[in-house]
Amino acid sequence: MNHPFDWSTGYASQRSPVFARNVVATSHPLAAQAGLRMLQAGGNAVDAAIATAAVMTIVEPCSNGLGSDAFAILWDGRQLHGLNASGYAPAAWTPGYFKAKYGADAATPPKRGWDSVTVPGAVSAWMVLSQRFGKLPFADLLAPAIDTAERGYAVPVIVQQKWANAAALPEITEQPGFAQAFLRGRGPQREPRVGELFRFREAAHTLRLIAESKGEAFYRGEIAAALAAHASANGGAMTAADLANYQPEWVEPIAQDYREFTLHEIPPNGQGIAALIALGILQHFDIRSLKVDSAASQHLQIEAMKLAFADAYRFVGEPRAMTLTPAQMLDAAYLKRRAALIDPQRAQDFGPGHAPQGGTIYLTAADASGMMVSFIQSNYMGFGSGVVLPGYGLSLQNRGHGFTLDTTRENVVGSGKRPFQTIIPAFLTKRGLPVMSFGVMGGDMQPQGHLQTTVRMIDYQQQPQAACDAPRWRFHGGTLNLEPGFDAGAAQTLADMGHRIAPFADSYQDYGAGQFIWRLGDPAVEGYAAASDPRRDGQAAGY
Repeated sequence: MNHPFDWSTGYASQRSPVFARNVVATSHPLAAQAGLRMLQAGGNAVDAAIATAAVMTIVEPCSNGLGSDAFAILWDGRQLHGLNASGYAPAAWTPGYFKAKYGADAATPPKRGWDSVTVPGAVSAWMVLSQRFGKLPFADLLAPAIDTAERGYAVPVIVQQKWANAAALPEITEQPGFAQAFLRGRGPQREPRVGELFRFREAAHTLRLIAESKGEAFYRGEIAAALAAHASANGGAMTAADLANYQPEWVEPIAQDYREFTLHEIPPNGQGIAALIALGILQHFDIRSLKVDSAASQHLQIEAMKLAFADAYRFVGEPRAMTLTPAQMLDAAYLKRRAALIDPQRAQDFGPGHAPQGGTIYLTAADASGMMVSFIQSNYMGFGSGVVLPGYGLSLQNRGHGFTLDTTRENVVGSGKRPFQTIIPAFLTKRGLPVMSFGVMGGDMQPQGHLQTTVRMIDYQQQPQAACDAPRWRFHGGTLNLEPGFDAGAAQTLADMGHRIAPFADSYQDYGAGQFIWRLGDPAVEGYAAASDPRRDGQAAGY
């Protein structure tokens, strides 16, 4: 059997792993059930992932929508494939474009509005995944989402909390189309309450157009024309040509060995390389000799993550503009030198090194044939740009805010470039064979979640649900945040070591939310063990 785990739970949530030969895990039960419907209808894990992703745009609109970006890593039964469906900048975008509109001192494109929107890529991910790997007709995959949007659903607890947080921000609610789409609870204009029915018929209309055209309407048909017209009418630069010219990209995942396993991530423009750098640094420490929740173990992981972020934030951007390749950033000798900077007794601030020159949803699905899919899509900051296309229920991401206007940086905005991306699916193999598809949502918490849960499962033999449930830390903006439930003695020791511990002020991202599917052996015989994060409303479901 392909696991070393102690199957006890060990942490407060007391969720148990789900064992099945066909399984889907995501942050809303209705979406997980949609994926199971595809598997039961004779579809495979890719079909399940697309159906799940489509329903997620309806049931968790505070995190993603039809105007999201997406990434995927999948095992097709023989090898891994990576898909980068993040959007490009409109052709008109240059540093000069933004400085002329927002002032010479502007450091980034704006956080909200049309000038934060790059070409959305999620629908293109559904299209190409279905074309290349799916078994069922594309229209069948979107049927559960259309039904959910038309009939409506009762809004669950955590989705409602995130929705309400966004509804308190004028920078979102005043964007064109937002209130009409998302602030229509009974009575005065407001977000829906817990348990209140929310119907999204405009999105059902858009999903039908996507289904009938196999996605073409989104990029080269009615939806594209409506997007371009709305952008023009509201000060945006996106054109029909920007949409028509967009194509997602198949990519080779990048990897880092850790103990007897290998962690795989999507290459830049994403931040997955940060998790690989951190694991490569931790290779040089005997983590297993330290207690799992001790300050000594957490300190080494935090310091490795800080070193990784220093390099990722400095060097990662559109791959064609990067001065370092991923291979150079993951060079073994370089990571060993970076590891030597860590003091096991003291927290430090790290800058980038000198390598050798040369509101998100996550889901995972696996089937009895052995296909496994790690998939993530996101509007970025909660409801993203706040812009919603009237009559179409199409909320748009704000990934353009991830660019810099500093012309000396790799991540500087430019026509047709992709910004630094936070969303990252992950995949674990052992000696070239699939072990786990997984991901952890939540901005810069994502590589930190990948690191913490991987170390727990590999070094400490914690089963996926326990690794998911365990309290987390988050390094952000020079300070360390500790989740409620974090060991008080360890927290004090970390403070004594010099970590600047601060309360966590981000009401949306929290400490991330993960979904995990671990392959137990032959998927047609032993199947999988799946876990779903208690920090969201979701579930792992299988048969």
